[in-house]
Amino acid sequence: MYEWDFGFLWKYRMLLVGGVGYTLLFTVICILGGLAVGLVAGLGRLSSNKIVTAPLRAFVEVFRCTPVLVQLVWFYYALPVLTGIEMSAPVAAALCLSLYGGAFYSEIIRGGIISTDIGQTEAGQAIGMTRGQVMRRVILPQAFRKMIPPLVNQSILQLKNTSLLMVLAVPDLLYQGQVIAHDTYRPLEVYTFIAITYFVILFPVTLWAKRLEHGTSATKEA
Repeated sequence: MYEWDFGFLWKYRMLLVGGVGYTLLFTVICILGGLAVGLVAGLGRLSSNKIVTAPLRAFVEVFRCTPVLVQLVWFYYALPVLTGIEMSAPVAAALCLSLYGGAFYSEIIRGGIISTDIGQTEAGQAIGMTRGQVMRRVILPQAFRKMIPPLVNQSILQLKNTSLLMVLAVPDLLYQGQVIAHDTYRPLEVYTFIAITYFVILFPVTLWAKRLEHGTSATKEA
């Protein structure tokens, strides 16, 4: 019978705390970067100019239809060869995950705007607003309420995707756990602790996301 013992993890507490901190910091960076990319791409895809929409659609489909792990490896190893620009593992990972998240955020933003009643746009234009003013003052505030639940869910996925950073030796929680497991030969306790840590971080966020979804549904019914 295997004897479980989590006591040894106290010796590696600083590694684990550092890994959690790095994971959360990376998540924030990738979410903010992804939202910026998604906003630009989502609004750009609403254009009627195919010269604008075609490359943006290609960007979205490429990132949505390829595994994020493959993207991470490609960005770190292949992109510097093609561009001649050397990138550290954290920079390559942040760029990749921001663009990956941006592809999904862009569709959420575009969908939220499209789902807004066309009558709102017509009403804004009828009182003399420009297209930009209608978008900023009328459409986006309404669309944003619809976007919040899926944006939160996608952000949760962004945090989960940080666990893939270990393939680039970025010192996130999973990478630090791997180091500890190799040092102690007790992977069961290490990876169980990591799983519990992710659960503790993500469970309250998922409950919040569900509450937001219910709130949005109740608003629609009202």
